[in-house]
Amino acid sequence: LMQPTSKPMNSLSEMSFGNMPNEGGFLLLTRSEADEAIERHGVNRKFIRSFVGSQEFIKGQERRCVWVTEEEYQEAREDDWLNDRFEAVRKQRASSKRATTEQLAGTPYRFGEVRQSGRERTIVVPRVSSENRDFLPVGLGSPGTIIGDRNFALYDAPLWNMALIASRIHWVWIGTVCVRLEMRFSYSNTLGWNTFPIPKLTQKNKEDLARCAENILLAREAHFPATIADLYKPEDMPDDL
Repeated sequence: LMQPTSKPMNSLSEMSFGNMPNEGGFLLLTRSEADEAIERHGVNRKFIRSFVGSQEFIKGQERRCVWVTEEEYQEAREDDWLNDRFEAVRKQRASSKRATTEQLAGTPYRFGEVRQSGRERTIVVPRVSSENRDFLPVGLGSPGTIIGDRNFALYDAPLWNMALIASRIHWVWIGTVCVRLEMRFSYSNTLGWNTFPIPKLTQKNKEDLARCAENILLAREAHFPATIADLYKPEDMPDDL
């Protein structure tokens, strides 16, 4: 097998982890909690973002998160509801026996590991998914969406990268070189993406691939509100995969 590299091969875009919350659940919200924060407590909508983990992406589940930048922190902490959340995060992190988590108590308004600004166009790839689907689940995150660390993400990458991930040959490659969780695919950016062997692509190749990705997205849109789980589910596949 080809050895993993520290950087993507050929002209593939870099694939990173999503953002790791590590906040004791105080910055992650259900949709109803987010609606209540905005409608009953007057929280500014700009501090509430859509949050997508692997299950949210595959099954279309809705989740929200508090997302505050360093520049916005002073403004955000003036809101009592938000400040209570920040204080809960601070206490949770400060009580940790892990030194790295304890250090995060100084930034209680943000996730433990932040890998995006929140303004990117993002290609989303769940880290774990069923081996029973004929294609790997992959797609675009809505603008402003925060990607959780149960996914890999390509931030502001050209759309043709999505077409490669959605291809049957990539499914075969991932099933061959990556480890399994039970029998499910456990995607790896180093083992699976960085080593994916493709020929040198011309500009025409990339344009054709981008058009394929657009067609995939349009086909899914035509079946809205069907989710990835609905559209790619074999007839004999259990609902919980």
